[in-house]
Amino acid sequence: MKKIVKLTFCLMAVSLLSAAASAQQNARIKIDIDRQIDTIDPNIYSAFVEPIRTVVYGSIYDPESPFADENGFRQDFIDLLKELNVRSVRWPGGNFVSGYNWEDGIGPKDQRPAKRDLAWNQIESNQMGTDEYAKLCSLIGADNFLCVNGGTGTLDDARHWVEYCNGEAGTYYADLRIKYGNEKPFNVKYVGLGNEIDGPWQMGQKSAEDYCKWALEAGKLISLLDEDVKLVASGASLYRPGNDWVDWNEYVLDKMIGKIDYLSVHRYATEALPGGRANKVFSDHMSLGLDIDEKIETTQALIKKAMVKSESERPVYISFDEYSPGFGGLLSSLMLAQHLNSFIRHADVVKMANITMITNLVGNSPEGDFKNSVFHTFSLYSHNALGTALDVKTICDDYDNEVFNNIPYLDVTAVLNEADNKVIINVVNRHETDAIETNIDLQSGEYTGKATANLINAESIDTRNTKDAQPVQVESEQVSFKGNTLLYSFPAHSFTQIEIPIK
Repeated sequence: MKKIVKLTFCLMAVSLLSAAASAQQNARIKIDIDRQIDTIDPNIYSAFVEPIRTVVYGSIYDPESPFADENGFRQDFIDLLKELNVRSVRWPGGNFVSGYNWEDGIGPKDQRPAKRDLAWNQIESNQMGTDEYAKLCSLIGADNFLCVNGGTGTLDDARHWVEYCNGEAGTYYADLRIKYGNEKPFNVKYVGLGNEIDGPWQMGQKSAEDYCKWALEAGKLISLLDEDVKLVASGASLYRPGNDWVDWNEYVLDKMIGKIDYLSVHRYATEALPGGRANKVFSDHMSLGLDIDEKIETTQALIKKAMVKSESERPVYISFDEYSPGFGGLLSSLMLAQHLNSFIRHADVVKMANITMITNLVGNSPEGDFKNSVFHTFSLYSHNALGTALDVKTICDDYDNEVFNNIPYLDVTAVLNEADNKVIINVVNRHETDAIETNIDLQSGEYTGKATANLINAESIDTRNTKDAQPVQVESEQVSFKGNTLLYSFPAHSFTQIEIPIK
């Protein structure tokens, strides 16, 4: 009997020790600079602007503001945007563009008509039109990404708008641009062929068949005007049970492959949550990077299928040109990092991404704009996460929720930034309460000096910056490491970017 008790005790002790060892086991991130995905297109650090409520009038364009410059733009906003190095700006829609007559927004401002915008039930003054949009892009150093009216608009509307923007002197619409004070073409590089045309909320909603008939002809006319313009077809935006969005994308790709350069993906990921945007569960929000991965990977598979069927040699990429991380608190900062991590993980297919809205990148106040938490996260990525996306192996604990299973607590990407001789590691700790001790194994390459860890965090996930108080900042520290191993503890509910110098 004593032997049995002793044996049982020993087994219990071994079990407890094993459990303790398991509990103490660190997470691991394995990085091999030879395991490369593709070059990251800097256009994933782009933005979207649409004249909804005060997004344009009051936040960007406000001639009556004490901060207004000679163009009517808020200089405090322009100065902050310059710091972010936004690569392109998609404009003017959004739902707005599907009822927009672009000629209402050109010429003398006192002669521009005020029109009712049915998309958002508001009066559009047309004081910010094509010329002002192009000026905004030039001021912040961004490329022009024009979205034409694919709802109520005609083929002539589309081609005349591009001629106005890109035409040389000697034609009616190009000369009209010159008459209104812009001798040089705007050099629009990207043109979206309509916005969310599959959506019943859209003015001029079309079936996939009708959309393709219009878009193919619009794209053809635009290419005849300027063969260098990159064309973006309107991908699905109507996500509902039944996966109609997959059918839309498949049809559009089947008909338009070889004639377009991008297929747009619009996804506001909170739609996937139980309760939608009203859901306040932190762990649920932290799972939404998986929803973005799913939308990208499904669309990528459809692109591959269409490429094989068509034997086209003209590649098609994803333009993820509408997404939102939220409105400026710490949670939004972590949501933005999850989106950008997904785009980096899929650098081989996502070549454009435009955050909704450009104004959400800064904090807005009548007393002056300021750096919100989203600003800080976007800045770390747009300046450092450039180069080649690496295929990272992450081993850590995970969790489940109503939408997803096996959600890793660490969301990780890595980038080989050869221009700066660094490896950049981006890590979101999705755990609300626990720090995660992690071994970072650099499995190839030679490294030198100390790493720099840039941390964005706060005591509460609801913490927000204001004009007077900015508790969410980038906190940097030097981290020593030996050989090719670095030990780091990622704080709860945080985003960390680590810069590791390469010899």
